[in-house]
Amino acid sequence: MSRPFRLAVCNEVFEKRDFAESCRLARRAGWTGIELAPFTLAENATMLSAGERRRLREVMAGEGVDFVGLHWLLVGPPGLHVTTPDPAVRQKSWDYVAGLIDLCADLGPHGVMVFGSPKQRASSGGLSPAEATRHFVEGVAGVAPRAVERGVTICLEPLSAAQCDVLLSLAEAAALVEEIGSPAVRTMYDSHNAVDEIEPHEALVDRYFDRLRHVHVNEMDGTHPRPGGGHDFRPVLETLKRRGYGGWISMEVFDFAPGAEKILSEAGEYLRSQIDGLP
Repeated sequence: MSRPFRLAVCNEVFEKRDFAESCRLARRAGWTGIELAPFTLAENATMLSAGERRRLREVMAGEGVDFVGLHWLLVGPPGLHVTTPDPAVRQKSWDYVAGLIDLCADLGPHGVMVFGSPKQRASSGGLSPAEATRHFVEGVAGVAPRAVERGVTICLEPLSAAQCDVLLSLAEAAALVEEIGSPAVRTMYDSHNAVDEIEPHEALVDRYFDRLRHVHVNEMDGTHPRPGGGHDFRPVLETLKRRGYGGWISMEVFDFAPGAEKILSEAGEYLRSQIDGLP
């Protein structure tokens, strides 16, 4: 059966499993894409050799899953912070982001980089959130040409106020996308991280659709989508279908206790049933 959306899973759910086994489990459960957190590949993922990058590509191709992109970008080498008042630390951190752009491009075409990383972008060192946001915008604008050259899209991820004080709404993210003005910079929607949004999520997705490039789904408490989980994904899915969304629906969960197999099975079945029921 042909569906309007492709389902992907973020790889932390597999915890310490072998990469090939992780891809295999995803594909067997009907997930056709995999999104990678760089820290699961190496503490400094930008140092992965050309041979290791090729091996990862070959594993994904061999197991029948597509590379979707990267997220949790700055969990890795210690000391990274992209909005700090310390210019040397900022430079080191944005150099690392530039290296991740190359990694993303090397792992597969048309990859996205979901820029969440609340601890590494929050205001610090006496800066106000507005000042930290200016540093964030300057940094993203600085690496955007490299993303254009490598065919990578940087997705500015709105986060909840409980996690961060820089970039807290889809409206703000869309405004920053417009300000930066690069085809390689877009925003994304994450159901869990949109908890502070006042308007219905489907209205926001519709309003800012032209600047939206990626979608994360999870229950509002960070668990996996499932019957009785509590969150109604259907209105956003209906909006995405109506607007002709062609990207991935990628599941990012933070509670791995049920185990990867159960999470993949329950969430996959549930999301496919929701998608199949769309008008």
